[in-house]
Amino acid sequence: MQFFPGAYPLKLTTIRQSVLLGLYGSAALALAPAAFAQNATAPAASDATIQSVNIVGSRRVGNTSSTDTPVPVDYIPLTKAAEQSGQFDLAQTLANISPSFNSTRQTGADGADLVDSAALRGLGSDQTLVLVNGKRRHTTALVNLFGARNRGNTGTDMNAIPVLAIKSVQVLRDGAAAQYGSDAIAGVINVEMRKDLGCEAVAGFGEYSKHDGKNWLASAYCGVAVADGVLGITGEYYDRGRSNRSDPGSLRIIGDTKSKNETVYVNGEFPVGPGKLYVTAGAQTRDASSAAWARGGIGSDDIPSRNSAAMYPGGFVPFINGDIDDRYGIIGYRTRIGEWASDFSQTYGYNRMRYDIAHTLNASIANLDLINGGKGISPSQFDAGGFSFRQLTTNADFSRFYDDILGGLNAAFGFEYRKENYQIFAGEPGSYNDVDGLGFGGNAGSQGFPGFQPGDATSRDRHSSAAYLDFEADIAPRTKLQAAVRHERYSDFGSTTTGKVAGAFKATDDLLLRASASTGFRAPSLQQVYFSSTFTDFVSGVPMDVVLAPNGGKVANAAGIPKLHEEKSKSYTLGATWTPTKAISVTADLYHIQIDNRIVLSGRFDADNYPALGAILQNLGVGQAQFFVNSVDTRTRGLDLTASHRTNLGAGKLATYLAMNFSKTEVTGVHAPAALAGYEDVLLSERERLFIEQGGPRRKATLDFDYTLGQLESDFRIIHYGPQTLGTFSGSPVPNQYYKAKTSADLAFTWSFTEKTKLTVGGTNIFNVHPTQQNPDETDNGFKYESVQFGLNGAAYFARLSHKF
Repeated sequence: MQFFPGAYPLKLTTIRQSVLLGLYGSAALALAPAAFAQNATAPAASDATIQSVNIVGSRRVGNTSSTDTPVPVDYIPLTKAAEQSGQFDLAQTLANISPSFNSTRQTGADGADLVDSAALRGLGSDQTLVLVNGKRRHTTALVNLFGARNRGNTGTDMNAIPVLAIKSVQVLRDGAAAQYGSDAIAGVINVEMRKDLGCEAVAGFGEYSKHDGKNWLASAYCGVAVADGVLGITGEYYDRGRSNRSDPGSLRIIGDTKSKNETVYVNGEFPVGPGKLYVTAGAQTRDASSAAWARGGIGSDDIPSRNSAAMYPGGFVPFINGDIDDRYGIIGYRTRIGEWASDFSQTYGYNRMRYDIAHTLNASIANLDLINGGKGISPSQFDAGGFSFRQLTTNADFSRFYDDILGGLNAAFGFEYRKENYQIFAGEPGSYNDVDGLGFGGNAGSQGFPGFQPGDATSRDRHSSAAYLDFEADIAPRTKLQAAVRHERYSDFGSTTTGKVAGAFKATDDLLLRASASTGFRAPSLQQVYFSSTFTDFVSGVPMDVVLAPNGGKVANAAGIPKLHEEKSKSYTLGATWTPTKAISVTADLYHIQIDNRIVLSGRFDADNYPALGAILQNLGVGQAQFFVNSVDTRTRGLDLTASHRTNLGAGKLATYLAMNFSKTEVTGVHAPAALAGYEDVLLSERERLFIEQGGPRRKATLDFDYTLGQLESDFRIIHYGPQTLGTFSGSPVPNQYYKAKTSADLAFTWSFTEKTKLTVGGTNIFNVHPTQQNPDETDNGFKYESVQFGLNGAAYFARLSHKF
């Protein structure tokens, strides 16, 4: 029996699993977790027809089924998506399967263009915890500063893991800080890696209907027998080309970033002594390039001091090139100590991003060269510095099942120690300095992305320790109860204790009622506490230099910004699952999440709206300042619905799946620090409030029809995105940006030459639907569309060839 802390084996009959696996992109099994599992109480003789599946959200070791789980868990097998999906990376794959999963591909958002973060239920990416094989995965070093989604958040880079290396993804849609610690306010995503025998290769190509954004994929997996165990090895090369949807004649480049990923992952388990040794290790290098705002030519309306007539007389587009290095490793040992299952592990995570700014200039250097009799030339490329984040996590977990207490009691406890380090590296002097004496606000630094200055450079550490208790019991033949409590202590802000209770009642053989209540927390990330940068933003097309001041620094202290502390949450769910037949499944789950003292990126303070900062900003040569601050309370309410059905149709088989998410986040309070009392509208302007409340659509639905007839499989998927409203720079009386509801459709055909070889061809967004057009002077990226989850590139076409050896 397989076991890892934070998960337990579930038994799914092959009959019901085939209902779900039959859907393209794993759509049905992805989101109908509880509906398709049977109670695994059958005698051992039937084990030949069942399969063990690890599910996150419970530490119970004994047999159970997902129909009995007190909270909703989505099980998403990815084998089929790796072979046939029109999306080539993990974030976009999940975004097109799961309505509660959000991942927005940014454009015109600096470093956020290079990393797609994950989020659940309309909350921030740093409020969703990501695990790999049940172990905490590190976040990126990046703080998202621009864009409609995840503004001010850090998050986990889902695209650092190749889809072919993954067996399944499990999504726990419930607050789980009491079980897993910080970041699990919205829920938990667990990525289970493959370690099966055999080899497989996948090649793919795709492009948009405008023949740009070409995607090339070459991925291979091989599971080999080693020391009586299995070691799975995955290698992948993924080349994503740049796309551009800017208007004809525009200097701007708006669309997908250019990216080249080289990735390798290994995952294995081997018997050693009385237990099993397991290892997971992965590394990815990513060379990515994002187009910054265009600088106008000499004589244009743009500020001439930011250009050089000798270098770019017609204007130019700087490129923010990111060199990203991501590493991850787990080593652990599972064994039994008496009657207790035990698991000891060490996890390592590292993410680094360095910026190289190309096709740019430092206008102050060019200006000084002109003053000294030269042509007005500056270097066109600069090392702008960067940042890194390292996380080390040590776990010891213990679990025991008592079949003679109540109807069965599982007891678990464990300990965790985590150490983190965050660094900012300064860029070369030319990327930030002012050599002609006109001040930074005029023309200094590399255009597109001014480099990190020596004053920004930092190396900060913290550590935390935690202990938890977890119980799950069958208190009656039809009733299950779960309870957990966790205490954590952080070196930089103190301690917190969280708890959770959940229960399930099987009202009839077909109907399960379930509910949960929990408290949670999220520690401020080191990135939010210590990030420091001076950057150029464009407000209604006009450049403005802004300092993002670190917590505890000179500017933040002058503004009266207090020390950051943890967010606290309360979460409630109420749901039901209904499985009247083996071919029909329905689930519905209501949720309510209340977060107090949420950490947000403040609005922009300047000499006009906050005179106390005027002199400091003038000395820094910038026009505005902003901060991270615990100042906002929010309430999120929503409903998740899934329904699946399978039937014979003609000579073939039809699997139908529907999933919907309705979610509404509201800011319920703004608590300004004492020094900023009366400046609440600046601290959280309407524009910033709308980023929190409607950064993603408030509803999303997926309807999938998968029909198999002999060697041919066809899949037609409809994805609906609800409306959303985003703010403007000008504010009232200028109307907000209103994005109408939009519906996309994907179509794919798969021909199985043999059981081992398949070819898939198809299209995504085949009707070429685009978001509602806006006034580009009022959008965050200066384009007629914001970076909304629906996407702005239009129709695309793809082909995939897979072969198993």
